[in-house]
Amino acid sequence: MTAAPDRSTVGGTLLAAAERFGDREALVYDGRRATHEGLLEQAIERARALIGLGVRPGDHVGVLMPNCWDYVILYHAISLVGARAILLNARYKSDDLAYVIPKARLRFLFVGGHAHEHCDYRPMLRAAFPGLDGRGGGPLALPEAPALETLIELGDPREGPWPNETVLTGVATGISRDDVLSRAAVVAPDDVGLMIFSSGTTSRPKACMLTHRSLCLTGAAFAERFRLTPDDCIWDPLPLFHMSTMLPLAACRASGACFIGMGHFDADAAMDLLRAERPTIHYAAFPAIVSAITSHPDFEYYDQSRLRVSHVVGPPDLLRRYAAFFPGAVAVNAYGLTEATGVPCYSRLDDPEEWLFETNGALFDGMETCVTDEEGGPLPDGETGEIRLRGFAVFAGYYDDPEATARAVTSDGWLRTGDLGRIGPGGRLVYEGRLKDMLKVGGENVAAIEIENFLMTHPAIRMAQVIGVFDERLMEVAAAYVELEPGAAMTAEDVVLHCVGNIAGYKIPRYVRFVTIWPMSATKVQKFELQRDFEPVGKIDVTAQARMISSPAKAGVQSES
Repeated sequence: MTAAPDRSTVGGTLLAAAERFGDREALVYDGRRATHEGLLEQAIERARALIGLGVRPGDHVGVLMPNCWDYVILYHAISLVGARAILLNARYKSDDLAYVIPKARLRFLFVGGHAHEHCDYRPMLRAAFPGLDGRGGGPLALPEAPALETLIELGDPREGPWPNETVLTGVATGISRDDVLSRAAVVAPDDVGLMIFSSGTTSRPKACMLTHRSLCLTGAAFAERFRLTPDDCIWDPLPLFHMSTMLPLAACRASGACFIGMGHFDADAAMDLLRAERPTIHYAAFPAIVSAITSHPDFEYYDQSRLRVSHVVGPPDLLRRYAAFFPGAVAVNAYGLTEATGVPCYSRLDDPEEWLFETNGALFDGMETCVTDEEGGPLPDGETGEIRLRGFAVFAGYYDDPEATARAVTSDGWLRTGDLGRIGPGGRLVYEGRLKDMLKVGGENVAAIEIENFLMTHPAIRMAQVIGVFDERLMEVAAAYVELEPGAAMTAEDVVLHCVGNIAGYKIPRYVRFVTIWPMSATKVQKFELQRDFEPVGKIDVTAQARMISSPAKAGVQSES
């Protein structure tokens, strides 16, 4: 008899959900539906193919795909066989991919062509790894990514140079369901199950390692905080490479609730989905999504009678404004970061209204926080300092970067978040901005230095400095201050065109300012002066610039990506 997987592993929670909740609905995605039993069986079927491909426990399996059904199944299959799922940002471009794929030492990479009309990874990967063009049969042999042996495309209807779904059917022959469950049974709770890249302040993104235990405990705590039951349905249109989906998925496994996702957020499709499914939880999280829904002409016809929780983050006035659109739901705020397994802090559903809007909520039981001064000394409640966290949700460190891990986590287990905040009323946490030189664009962490370094690859740019500025839709966007080489000439649009197609769209500056003199301290540019003097004029439509590259004759004014 095969041993049962530990229920503090992702595979263990998947099996437990199938046993406990069986024919209750677990997943709605791309017009498809699955029960908890059905989700398990599809994950096992895909896990058979992974074993047949030669995926071993601990292997790094990359996923570069748009939101889709295949993504959810593949993630669970990777977890079942004891490999590490490396979820790559679907917005990455060739420059990003050329860094993260070798950095993560991927052995396998699954690429999704489901939305190739809008996001085609083939030319990006060829640009990042020229050796992919001339490959023959057998394992890959890329000098730029020596660990990468196998690349498989899923969901792409085009003829292509790399193996696709058909190879998975053949390799699964001879691999049984029991073989998969045997592999799942030896996965340990403290094994790393998931890695997601998170930007740092002084270098390229670093891969955050999250254990099965932290994922499962945080998912269970989420389910408890939101009071989830098998009757709940969570609408979550956010990207699957982000903890804003991985965490709700974990909560659904813990509680028997149903996860309703979207391949791509579109206001019309979202409104149709909401009216059809009538979820009990909105996990929209970001104001841009809520704004698109509440301003939709069909919003008045949306039956909200089942809706009981609406999760959005933002400043108090904005939260109050959006809460008025969902009068029967509790407006839940939050605070988190990838290094703390996504979000270990949410409002409590019975918090008074003032706390819901004015604070970021309470830490989960088993997590603790303190606010410190620059030397690490604790500050009294109400005073602003660096937020530190400790407990089960703290990550296992940065992959292959012990020095950065040691800087992030103290010897006694405190995670230095690099965020500013204070302890507010009721012991609730209040987030007040970043201590680090970071931007948070539409929920994505971006290091200013990462954008600066890329801008300075242009031969005409001598120096670049980037700050974050307020944006109504994305909360924050990049503004670039640029000094040109003597005799060089560029327009703001030229600077943006240098970025389009080379770095992820959310990293591209929406504002460009040309300077010849910098506000300096003894050795550094004083960014606070750039921030103080910034005026929000001359915003650049990044999507229109991208369309000029792909189809100059058809370029016109479009909404931003």
